[in-house]
Amino acid sequence: MSYAIIGFGAVGQALARAFARKNIEVAVASRRPPEALLPQAQAIGPTVVPKTLQEAIKADVIFLAVLFEGHRDVGKSLANWQGKTIIDAMNGFGVSSAVVAKAFPGARLVKGFNHLLARTLATNPHVDGGRRVVFLSSDDEGAAAPVAALAEQLGFAPVNLGKLEEGGALVQAHADKSWGPLIFQDLFKNAA
Repeated sequence: MSYAIIGFGAVGQALARAFARKNIEVAVASRRPPEALLPQAQAIGPTVVPKTLQEAIKADVIFLAVLFEGHRDVGKSLANWQGKTIIDAMNGFGVSSAVVAKAFPGARLVKGFNHLLARTLATNPHVDGGRRVVFLSSDDEGAAAPVAALAEQLGFAPVNLGKLEEGGALVQAHADKSWGPLIFQDLFKNAA
């Protein structure tokens, strides 16, 4: 399984840190050329590999960590995203991830890793004998399970909230400029 993070701002770098902590290779890409990302990538760890967008979208699992306005441009990079899992880590006001899914025809879309502040997401998810919770939702049950397994592998405690219109609404920004009740909630699951 190969992984990429599209967008290398605060959230993209926080996600890269999660991969680096577990020594898992992840490609990172943004609008900037790979050489511009190199100093930040090297500071995070040797498993964080800057690539062009065209190289990064070859990954099996792709975290979308761009500004919401940029997701359609990323979606245009491929005519068909069949066989790819897109993890929507963005927060766009009043827009469901179902709208994001339309920009990635054929992809399996999972909303996740978006409810934590970047600085919190960047820290070790193991805290006081527990693990930091990440919420996931998807209209594709078959896609949510492998993303939950990846979250576990990265050290998080995944909680599946169900479908995008139901569970996804709990962790997204609403049209009235308010936030879902679970956004910014830093919750932990204690070891059993």
